[in-house]
Amino acid sequence: MKEINDPPIGLYRKGSCDFAAPCVAIVGSRRTTLYGQATARKLGAELAARGFCVVSGLARGIDTAAHEGVLEAGGKTAAVLGTGIDIIYPPENLALYRRMEEHGAILSEFPIGRRADKQSFAMRNRIVAGCCEAVIVVESDASGGAMITARFAGEQGRLLFAVPGRIDQSTSAGCHQLIRDGATLLTGVEDLMSELSYLDGLRPAPIPEKADANGELPGLADLTPGERSILACFTGGGILGPDELIGQTGLPASEVSAGLMMLELKHRVARRADGAFEAIE
Repeated sequence: MKEINDPPIGLYRKGSCDFAAPCVAIVGSRRTTLYGQATARKLGAELAARGFCVVSGLARGIDTAAHEGVLEAGGKTAAVLGTGIDIIYPPENLALYRRMEEHGAILSEFPIGRRADKQSFAMRNRIVAGCCEAVIVVESDASGGAMITARFAGEQGRLLFAVPGRIDQSTSAGCHQLIRDGATLLTGVEDLMSELSYLDGLRPAPIPEKADANGELPGLADLTPGERSILACFTGGGILGPDELIGQTGLPASEVSAGLMMLELKHRVARRADGAFEAIE
């Protein structure tokens, strides 16, 4: 927040989130389609699973869907309010507000009792963008509030992503305009991970998967024993080539080659430009 031109003097906060993890904002229209809501919820859950804190504004529509997706995944999410921290707006998000107090944070720069107005929401949007490394616009009219957040992101030097939608939907007009103006088109979390280029210890720690009744991780259930052996070599963030994997696993070259191909198809490893492989967390 100290990097932006007009940081808030201070912030009121509820919740235990310590913001140690990198933050990514998901914003969009209050008037949404089912596609937009599903996309925001999916992006929120996938970012949370990769260890990011997802920030939004607790508004109707895209904001609500993003917060809910994070909470369903067991991650951390923060809401920046355009009111005093004691005022829940919209009121139907009371239950969501309470859940976020327990599993994330509620933030506001406004004093207790401050009601919302057009100015306060614009001020809120600069904080949403300012506390994040990237901003994702899921759905927005060409003049929607999310476009203000996108403008702040550009001014503050944040990465800006936009999710494409149907060309005959007014709720996608803003995203298409952003893409035309230079925002990065986003089709999945992998696009953001590629742009952020987290390496070594800079990656946030993903949420650990829970074992089933047999003590087996659900994420490994679709892997063959050979694929599991190969994947185990990448523990700790290793970057390995086929020859190193053959030496570590003791598997034939043909089996390692086939296993790497299947792990790529299952989005468990990715091939680097130099021909080596690394795990996708």
